[in-house]
Amino acid sequence: MSERQSAGGGRIMRRALVRNRGRLAIGIVGTSLHQTAEALVPVAIGVIIDRAVATGDGAALALSLAGLAALFTMLTLSWRYGARSLVAAIQKESHLLRVEASTRAIDPRRADTGLRSGELLSVATSDADKTARMLHFIPAAFATVVGLAVAAFSLLRIDTALGAGVLIAVPVLVAAVQLAGPLLSRRAAAQQAAVAGTAGLATDLIRGLPALRGIGAEENAAHRYRESSATALRSALRAAVPSGLYLGTTTMGGGLLLAGVAGFAGVAAIQGRITVGELVTIVGLAQFLTEPVRELGMYAMGFTVSRASADRLARVVDAPFRLEAAEAGGGAEPAEAPSDPDARVEFKDVRHATLDGLDLVLGPGEMLGVVCLEPADAQALFALLSGQVAAAEREGRAVVRPGLLAEPHDVDLFEGTLRSNVLAGVPGGEGDIEPALRASAADEVVRTVPGGLDEPVTDRGTTLSGGQRQRVGLARALAADPPVLALHDPTTAVDAVTEENIAEGLRALRHGPASDRSTIVLTSSPALLARADRVLVVAAGRVAAEGTHAELAAADADYARAVLR
Repeated sequence: MSERQSAGGGRIMRRALVRNRGRLAIGIVGTSLHQTAEALVPVAIGVIIDRAVATGDGAALALSLAGLAALFTMLTLSWRYGARSLVAAIQKESHLLRVEASTRAIDPRRADTGLRSGELLSVATSDADKTARMLHFIPAAFATVVGLAVAAFSLLRIDTALGAGVLIAVPVLVAAVQLAGPLLSRRAAAQQAAVAGTAGLATDLIRGLPALRGIGAEENAAHRYRESSATALRSALRAAVPSGLYLGTTTMGGGLLLAGVAGFAGVAAIQGRITVGELVTIVGLAQFLTEPVRELGMYAMGFTVSRASADRLARVVDAPFRLEAAEAGGGAEPAEAPSDPDARVEFKDVRHATLDGLDLVLGPGEMLGVVCLEPADAQALFALLSGQVAAAEREGRAVVRPGLLAEPHDVDLFEGTLRSNVLAGVPGGEGDIEPALRASAADEVVRTVPGGLDEPVTDRGTTLSGGQRQRVGLARALAADPPVLALHDPTTAVDAVTEENIAEGLRALRHGPASDRSTIVLTSSPALLARADRVLVVAAGRVAAEGTHAELAAADADYARAVLR
């Protein structure tokens, strides 16, 4: 783990304490009063025995029982309000951390976390929750120390040597078990990383299951997952060893403390140095002491796990962005101004990946088709259009106007309904989506499913066919109505008739009379290319030809082979 991640984890925990200080204050007061009342219960019982039971004073007994009832009332109410406040703080902080991690992960500036999607999910859920739990461990540990102090003070009042022994023994015991802290922290971090890695692998395998079945690689994939899962299991077992020793040591220490205090009290009672009530108080306090001592060990162990999770969370929320705001098209003006003030996209002598001196200009209201003879060129060009490439990773002039929406070839749908998926890109989640459904031929999908627009959609749209997913994804992009839209092979999974309808609908919806919306389509579909105002042919990383679809189909043999079916 890097020093930056470790420092970031500490910062996250300090920030959590500061922004939940109000609820923490209530929680600390409540839990401290609860522990104080717990420690005072055996003291109260001992006093009742000596001053009411032994004397036979009925009035004193009634008053003592009323006081004991009041003590239990305070014990119950203080726990209720203190715990409620701490739970609220934990839930709020968990939510804020999940939102922060998720926001960073989906930021268009591309946070460089180095984690797969499944690992990001683990960090944004499991690690966020474990980090927030330290808001319980710290107040609870403080309250436990308060309870121990009250118990020790009570023992000092009864017998100075006994109280002093407890005051010395408890800190020594707690300090001794802390020696396992660094080892526990390292192994907890390794365990969480292994679990996240397994979750990431599972996500990747499930997403690629159709492809794995297609090439007969299910057994190899299952073997990889078994190995990853076994590694996670070994990490969990390695973390369990110091954890078990930690809890076992604190439990044994608490038991020895109980035995020592009870034995001392028994000898003192036989010798007549303490009363019967004081004997009961000492034995009760000795039993009480075992729980705080054990809980201190648990809280310290829990805090160690929270710190490991906070360090992993810092890897996401503090990850540097690969892109500047302007490069990501986040609403800011581009870092460079286009030479043509009306241009929506302008690439001049761009070199990135397989692109080698690409020149491209998309004008206002223009529908531009791009045919890449090599798939790698299309992928590199779409990466530039979608803001996935930092300025340092390319050469040449690349200007993309704010507001460009890039719809990739691989469509990801979200769990919900058809309606919620189409409305995902619409501000406010409301609007008339019928034009987008018709233009994308997704209205046919709506008519063929039992629930219509309210038909449930599973995560990634696995209940829909490839063609249905493509049409719903295209409808989502069209419903968002961006000023500039980039599409990458939006019709490869539909039949020829549907493709023709989509091409006609796309042209009519976005490029009607007086429309200034611009669209760039990376495709080899003749139906889409026939509706484009211009078509560029990219070969060997640069533009090799330009014209209309009809002109290129008649004059360029390479183009004709690529697009005519």
